[in-house]
Amino acid sequence: MMRLTAAAFAGLLSFAATTGRADPTWPAATDEMEEIVFQLQGFKGRLFNDLINPCNNEAAGPGRVTASEWLRLAFHDMATANRFSQTGGLDASVQFELNNGENTGPGHATSLQFFANYLSSRSSMADLIAAGAYASVRACGGPIIPLRMGRRDAASANNVGVPQPQNSVATFRQQFDRMGFTAAEMVQVVACGHTLGGVHTAEFPQIVPPGTGVNGQVGLDSTSAAYDNKVVTEYLDGTTKSPLIVGPAVAINRHSDFKVFNSDGNATISAMSSPEAFRAVCQRVLQKMIDVVPGGVVLTEPIAPYAVKPVDMQLTLVSGNRLLLTGNVRVRTTDLPASSIDNVVLTWKDRIGGNSCGSATSCSTTSTLQGVSNGFDDTFGFFPISVYIPAYEGISSFTLKVNLKSGDSQSYDNNGNLYPMTDGIIFQKPQSCLLQGSGALTATALVRNDLTDLPISLGASYLTPRNTDNPVPVLNNANIVMTKGDCSGAYTFYSASFTIPGGLSYNARISVTAGEGEGAVTDDFNHGGALGGTCVAFSDAASCSSITTSSAVSSLSSTALVSSSTLLSSPTVTSSSAVVSSTTSSVTASPTPAKKSVVGGYAFAGCWTEGTGTRALSGPAFAYDGMTLETCMTNCTGFDLWGTEYGRECYCANNLHSTSQRAPPEDCNMLCSGDPTEYCGAGNRIELYSTTATRSTTATPTPTPTGTLSRKPTVGPYALVGCQTEATTGRALTGAMYADGSMTLESCATFCSSFTYFGVEYSRECFCGNSLSAGSVPAPQSDCSMTCAGDRFEYCGAGNRLELYKLATEPTSSAAVSSGPSSIPNNISTTTTPTTSTSTTAITLSETTPTASPYTFLGCYTELPTSRALSGPSYASRSMTLDSCASFCSAFQYFATEYASECYCGNSLAPSSSQVPTSDCNMPCAGNPLQYCGAGNRLQLYSLPNSEAPVPSHPATIGSWIFSGCRTEATGTRALSGKATASSDMTLEICADFCEGFELFGTEYGGECYCGDGFAEGSVEVDEGECNMVCNGDEGEWCGAGDRLSVYRAGRD
Repeated sequence: MMRLTAAAFAGLLSFAATTGRADPTWPAATDEMEEIVFQLQGFKGRLFNDLINPCNNEAAGPGRVTASEWLRLAFHDMATANRFSQTGGLDASVQFELNNGENTGPGHATSLQFFANYLSSRSSMADLIAAGAYASVRACGGPIIPLRMGRRDAASANNVGVPQPQNSVATFRQQFDRMGFTAAEMVQVVACGHTLGGVHTAEFPQIVPPGTGVNGQVGLDSTSAAYDNKVVTEYLDGTTKSPLIVGPAVAINRHSDFKVFNSDGNATISAMSSPEAFRAVCQRVLQKMIDVVPGGVVLTEPIAPYAVKPVDMQLTLVSGNRLLLTGNVRVRTTDLPASSIDNVVLTWKDRIGGNSCGSATSCSTTSTLQGVSNGFDDTFGFFPISVYIPAYEGISSFTLKVNLKSGDSQSYDNNGNLYPMTDGIIFQKPQSCLLQGSGALTATALVRNDLTDLPISLGASYLTPRNTDNPVPVLNNANIVMTKGDCSGAYTFYSASFTIPGGLSYNARISVTAGEGEGAVTDDFNHGGALGGTCVAFSDAASCSSITTSSAVSSLSSTALVSSSTLLSSPTVTSSSAVVSSTTSSVTASPTPAKKSVVGGYAFAGCWTEGTGTRALSGPAFAYDGMTLETCMTNCTGFDLWGTEYGRECYCANNLHSTSQRAPPEDCNMLCSGDPTEYCGAGNRIELYSTTATRSTTATPTPTPTGTLSRKPTVGPYALVGCQTEATTGRALTGAMYADGSMTLESCATFCSSFTYFGVEYSRECFCGNSLSAGSVPAPQSDCSMTCAGDRFEYCGAGNRLELYKLATEPTSSAAVSSGPSSIPNNISTTTTPTTSTSTTAITLSETTPTASPYTFLGCYTELPTSRALSGPSYASRSMTLDSCASFCSAFQYFATEYASECYCGNSLAPSSSQVPTSDCNMPCAGNPLQYCGAGNRLQLYSLPNSEAPVPSHPATIGSWIFSGCRTEATGTRALSGKATASSDMTLEICADFCEGFELFGTEYGGECYCGDGFAEGSVEVDEGECNMVCNGDEGEWCGAGDRLSVYRAGRD
């Protein structure tokens, strides 16, 4: 069980106090819904609240508050419940009842259409409707409604029975009694539901006559986009303007809220008049409302976010003898700042539950924070996992440990069950592919050789649209027998093909299973949208080996909810060749790095320089520890090109800048920070990869064609308008939006089907509207250069650029632009060239900004060939300014901006960084075109005034150790191979203590320490100035650099 070691973890565990329980045992049936509901925005955000954030968002059209539509949908779906026959309730039957006269208006259909993006075998439409009610109330400031899961979707309509305005009080009471509510609860449900939204002329012209209200709507209280008690207090004090209480409805007996509120002489409604009472009552009755379900449905306990949760854990065979475990550990940081967490350690058990890890002495890996996300009430930190596991030892489970910077720690073992991870069958994503246009799926599985006598099958759970007015697609399942292929090491390949019909293949969930029934082993719920369009050949096979077993033990699948697997104890591995070597190192032996010819659907295109004064790849950029070629490829989904640089940077684009030049492959010699077997470029050198699909660009070698990237003149009823900028002060299209890692033009067109325009932006964002906001203007078509995240053969805009489409029945020669004042600052001079498709703005920058308080400009400085001139924290942003960088680096002596969008901090400037003419720093800041932010290999440098920063050096001695110079690494191996460690607090003293007993120690790249008794072949001495990275834990000491060791030799008495 979890072991509390410090009171500091009270915040981390506080959720248990509020829910009365610990984390579920992972994996749980509620995991998918838990992420949809709580993991909303930011890193891995599910974006479930996009249409209700802010609360007054009107995605279904002017005057229609989306949050109120979501809450109303839940009531209408529940309202057919019959407690006597145990039928109806919240079961998504409303999708079949949209035209029965009781569910008027577009809000029900548009809400269901949005929820359909999340429909899967683990997230029913009924659960999504309930989650929509929870989210709508919370987004508008209402109480937290306890949310249970486990609802099942109806296959047809229920009986009619939704209350209508003309009903009598007696009828209302009978209807609510049928649903299971008392007379008092009837009043409460109506009040709690009618604090949001209003009544519309289109549906109720007798109650809201044409020409009244705003946008054809009159609110039910004066704050129709806030969850408060005004619906009660305004009724009681006689100031209400609700059309269901006063106005034309009275004369025609349709003033339903008055009839309900007054049904007990205002006793119940009066008891709700205080804000506290209103919130408490609404929390209770709304939970009861969404918990009304048909007989036989058993709901779970209310869900709550995990304190610590494994997310997207996946095994991949990367060579015949090696598995790669990837994923993330998500830590709830609501009451425990992510900045206070030092790292997360994952420790795994081998296939038989032991501690055999091949050549490593510890089956563990350490991860630091990569990204953060948030929900309505919670925040989360994500710690990426990427670790190699010997295929012959395998994995059966793991545990987790969260370490705080204070020295406290907390261990998690999944409620005593360990976190299960089966290696019996693996969905092999690199060798699987999906053409989303046609739905053609090729799936590859790896089956452990002791399980190959079992039947192996491919499962596909997918959606198909209905050819009716029902906006909810049908959830289908297919099962296909897989064909046995070649053997590689301890695994055998299996493959199968299937064409997913319906045009929604990007939403499919893929599983591979060995065996049947309770004894089956499965790797399931893999997202189809994550597959590339090209299957990559497996290029590093090993001699086939057999695994024999003596007994069977039960285990859970890595992703299955309740499936079990046959795990084999005491395996005997036989092979025709040696597969594992051992060392005496106390850490994992350093593997030999190599160039990768293929990564996913991309081929190695060589080592290239940066451009002259610009980035060679000018699209999105990422920088983080833990960089691998695979994570960079994922970051750049939808682009033709991507490349890694400096060991930890990733860049994307569809074209390589013309000034970038090919460099010798050996120039790209820095290892990836997240995988020491891969190269990730170097200083001013990009490890470049190009798509193997046909492209429209020619900057890299000709790829193998599998499709054609081109503009689509029409998408359904929409015609291409062209490339369009965003508005001056907001979105060009403000009707509705969503974002999806599987975005296509077709999915966006479907989502926006009730609007005049749709536009796609930045590969994965979709926007709808009936007009374009002020300041949105045509841009050159070439500006929309990013391919769609879900279909690399379509264009989906770019940063601040919309690939814009308009209904073909409307004129497409010009855009309908709403009027509004210009927001161009007076100090920017603009020139416009009037053409049919372009509008350009030339920005005149002021002189170099002399201060960015409290920092003062020092000048323009060069970067270094193998490391950073400022070696502290860094980040990149498309909204970079001098002020934002200064704020980020406020704890450091220096800050500098580079390449328009990068920010670096440090307490010392590397001595080999030299000052150059200020005019060299000539790139405007990405977030402020009136400021300069360096240039290619040029730093716009600022320093705190009147402050003494430590001057780093190589001390002549560290204890009894004597400085011995700066050396390179060896050829193809480590210069010092005795043992090694790495630390975010590395100093020369720490390394010296660690290497006690050895003849030599060396520090590298600021935080790495190596020991040995001699240098390996190829390590040579270089100028001391090349060891110019300060130690992570002491800004006054040098700790080597990239491929450079600060070396000390043991002294002799």
